[in-house]
Amino acid sequence: MDNRTFKITSTNNHVPLKITPGHFATNHSHINYYLDVTTLKARMSEARQAAEALAGMYMYDTVVDTIVCLDGTQIIGAYLAEALTNAGVMSRNAHQTIYVIAPEYNSNSQMVFRENTQPMVTGKNVILLMASITTGKTIAKGIECIRYYGGILAGISTIFSAIEETDGIHINSIFGMRDLPDYQAHDYRDCPFCQKGIKLDALVNSYGYSKL
Repeated sequence: MDNRTFKITSTNNHVPLKITPGHFATNHSHINYYLDVTTLKARMSEARQAAEALAGMYMYDTVVDTIVCLDGTQIIGAYLAEALTNAGVMSRNAHQTIYVIAPEYNSNSQMVFRENTQPMVTGKNVILLMASITTGKTIAKGIECIRYYGGILAGISTIFSAIEETDGIHINSIFGMRDLPDYQAHDYRDCPFCQKGIKLDALVNSYGYSKL
């Protein structure tokens, strides 16, 4: 975003992550770092690298039929499906392959699947894939959606997560608070930066940012 941006890499697999400090607003909170996952989602080599890192967090006895991708992570999801298959992760699909899909959103911002993709969720073992998790509100919607359509949640994967679990389910993340220990997320009504009169730098989400 500017000359404040720096890059960190994961310990074991050297996945890169660009980080910009500042004062940013998401849909759910105000945060002190913008995590730029653009190239991880769009650049083939980095998407494969991220997928291979996430695949290594699943045991060989895990069954995965479908990967539901949020935040525009479909390219990572495709490589994750390939990496899991190569690692010997089982699939119970008739064609012995892993589906990679993304939900739609209705006018109430609820995640929905149409009739043609519902069979890829109903009765299937599903990994929920996201770019980042801060408060857990979006991931809760994803879990609710999968369960509504009769899916079985087999795991949650993300590039960065500020929390280690949600709804009693462990979150597999490449980066976490161990990598960015001073990462902060605040309700906008209790944001210490706002209280100090520090202006917002940008509105951000997993797709990018809009400067203010």
